[in-house]
Amino acid sequence: MSVSDQHDLVSVQTHDFDVAFEYAQLRADNAQDGAIVFFSGLVRDFNQGQDVTGLFLEHYPAMTQKALTGIVKKAKARWPINRVRLIHRVGQLHLSDQIVFVGVSSSHREAAFDACHFVMDYLKKQAPFWKKETTHKGDNWVQTLEKDQKALDKWQKDD
Repeated sequence: MSVSDQHDLVSVQTHDFDVAFEYAQLRADNAQDGAIVFFSGLVRDFNQGQDVTGLFLEHYPAMTQKALTGIVKKAKARWPINRVRLIHRVGQLHLSDQIVFVGVSSSHREAAFDACHFVMDYLKKQAPFWKKETTHKGDNWVQTLEKDQKALDKWQKDD
């Protein structure tokens, strides 16, 4: 889905993504940008003191797409960034699987770093995903952490 131009992407999907391809899309025919910053999140084997063996992500498609598109629009309104690619996976994921990709291009590195960080902080707290971890002791729904709210608060104080 295009957010503001043909180079932006917001995608919620079950299938994996290729980081090299996404980076190439941020770079392709892009002579005006001098910085590309990206983040890729992975399923790890622990969380909040528990051993994790897998992760299941649920969402409501229309609500999720609208929320992610809104996050990208906020970032583009706040910083002089030119391209954004945001991919978030749903469904059953296994250890070391990729969960999320956020890529941002800008003329300057500061804007690219800040915008990428902003998008991730908003994703962690405001994107409508429900995460269920599989552990050796059973399944449990993941609650948001106080540190995620604090990360979001630093951006919201400037709104």
